[in-house]
Amino acid sequence: MSRILSTFNTLKQQGKTALIPYITAGDPHPQHTVKLMHTLVAHGADMIELGVPFSDPMADGPVIQRASERALVHKVGLGSVLDMVKVFRQTDQKTPIILMGYANPIEAIGPVAFADRAKAADVDGVITVDYPPEECGDFVRELSARDIDPVFLLSPTTEPSRVDLIVKQASGFVYYVSLKGVTGAANLNIAEVAERVKSIRTQTDLPVGVGFGIRDAATAKATAAIADAVVVGSRMVQAIEASNDENLFENVAALMDELKAAVDAA
Repeated sequence: MSRILSTFNTLKQQGKTALIPYITAGDPHPQHTVKLMHTLVAHGADMIELGVPFSDPMADGPVIQRASERALVHKVGLGSVLDMVKVFRQTDQKTPIILMGYANPIEAIGPVAFADRAKAADVDGVITVDYPPEECGDFVRELSARDIDPVFLLSPTTEPSRVDLIVKQASGFVYYVSLKGVTGAANLNIAEVAERVKSIRTQTDLPVGVGFGIRDAATAKATAAIADAVVVGSRMVQAIEASNDENLFENVAALMDELKAAVDAA
């Protein structure tokens, strides 16, 4: 069983929902990323979604776009991100790490080479926003052969027939994008999200994570009551963007404490 599913199973036995914070690798500086990852775990992260900087992050709103730009200034690419995971693994063998990125960097080194390098770095899951499920069967097989979970996005406009196609290829969990638009785009309608999550669960036994639009403790708590995981991206990146070297880790820790308390309270 993968680290991801093992973590979900443990949390389910405890009656808890997973908290999955997102940060962009290399933001605000490459030297901070591994320490930020450890800070997230120390303050309640059950898994970490680690963004691979990309010049045209189409699913991401302006907050995460700026994070990619800050990282790219320091020439942080896919290889750098995998190296960061390796360093993190030297002292944390437990926390699942899910890479979130786009197809172009993977295609640049080749899907097989990427899968090999991700396995060597001890990555647990991969979200590739622009690999459509109809065209990524070979990639999914390469990841699955190395015990890496391919995690797919579902949206409010995903038809049930396509949900069925996606969940047959997915493993680890499925990620429901709660908004029509990019990350951080609008206010969350919890009632609509609850109905959609309920519908998805009729088509898969995989855990369902919800992200995009979780802005504060209140929305995190409401989402935790209906989902198996709460993914917090733009709000976490905002905290990083608003910080300096002196208060960066303190601010991230404070936000994590707030979110963790809210998720556990659900």
